[in-house]
Amino acid sequence: MRFAFTHYAGWLATFTLLTYLLSVAGLIPAQIATVLAWITLGAMVTSVKKSALRQSGILFGLGVCGLFFGYLQGAEVNWQSVFAANVPLLTMFVAISFLSLTNPVSSEEALPTGNKAAATTAMGTTLLGAVINMSVLFVFGDRLKRHGTLTDAQQIVLARSFTAAAWWSPFFIATGVALMYSPGMVWTSTVLPGTLMALMGIGYTLLDVKRRETPRFEGYPLQPGSLAIPVLMAIAVLVLHELFPTVKIMVLISCLSVISAILFIQQRPRAEAVKSFIDNRLHSAGPQFALFLAAGVFSAGIKTLISLYPELVDLHEYQFDASLFGVICALMILAGLLGVHPVISIAVVSPLLLPLDPNPTSLGFMFLTTWAVSTGAGPLSGIGMILTGRYGASARNIIRNNWHYVVVMWALASLVNGVFIS
Repeated sequence: MRFAFTHYAGWLATFTLLTYLLSVAGLIPAQIATVLAWITLGAMVTSVKKSALRQSGILFGLGVCGLFFGYLQGAEVNWQSVFAANVPLLTMFVAISFLSLTNPVSSEEALPTGNKAAATTAMGTTLLGAVINMSVLFVFGDRLKRHGTLTDAQQIVLARSFTAAAWWSPFFIATGVALMYSPGMVWTSTVLPGTLMALMGIGYTLLDVKRRETPRFEGYPLQPGSLAIPVLMAIAVLVLHELFPTVKIMVLISCLSVISAILFIQQRPRAEAVKSFIDNRLHSAGPQFALFLAAGVFSAGIKTLISLYPELVDLHEYQFDASLFGVICALMILAGLLGVHPVISIAVVSPLLLPLDPNPTSLGFMFLTTWAVSTGAGPLSGIGMILTGRYGASARNIIRNNWHYVVVMWALASLVNGVFIS
């Protein structure tokens, strides 16, 4: 019975997405998607590693304790909204996951070499990664590896270029997290500064690669046509957001992701490929379901305690200006490098800073920066685990190769925030 329940985890995730979109359209109650999201977590729990399950369990337990304590003290607790807090994020994640069906077919031609190959690989990684997300690392990494490993230069190009998309891509889950935890954030206002940060990050990385004289960089044999889909989808989001400003950006992204996945799917027949994806690959979203649902409860618990005891963390004497942006961003990046998932640090920081009435776009840009820098440069992030577990990187090398990138990008993000946003 347990096996059968787990077998349908992918379908439960798909139904969570569909019911949420139907509830947004006003066709069914929103509670259906919430219940399905938690049932999906139950079906996926066997696919979650013990460390992630332990982390999520601690977050959930602390959040529930805070909520019950607040309830006993007379605080108003909307339990329905507590358990539904991050359901929109999860539905966006599920929708975006379908875009991996548009993965480019791996080329068998010889690998290009040199500085141009590095630049092409970097731009291809960030543009494709902006849409098909983490699967681009496996597509590129498996093609580039030699004897199961990647060179240091290849590692930093793939990791930094991929996570640079967090600064600007609406299809990156970091954008959904920033929109959820920074209410009022105007995503379109972060596109230009985010694009600038991504270009500077990639430019710095290419200079870093150039100074590594040996071995000569071997890049991915990217076809120009492969970049058409991410460019068109990014333009489509901007246009649709302009035409339908009252529709939440995450809803637009979810709908566009599913439609695009069906239109641009690479495998044939389409129906069989979609069914195989749901049956065999979507169930791996268990860690995201565990982490996002637990983080929503945890953040609600923090908000409840702060409403009861505002003096516990009293930041009212401060303003969320450029200086505070830099300090808190540095602390969040450091936490990410130590293995704390950005969702967790964001869930902690958001309720502490919102009472300061911060510029929501600046706050959201800080969350995007934290995600882009810490996940692309840390050995304990999901990207770092892929590099160490699949491509033979060492944690020490990742730290040695990226510490200066972390410092430079943090400083540039603080400057860009101060000039363009704050």
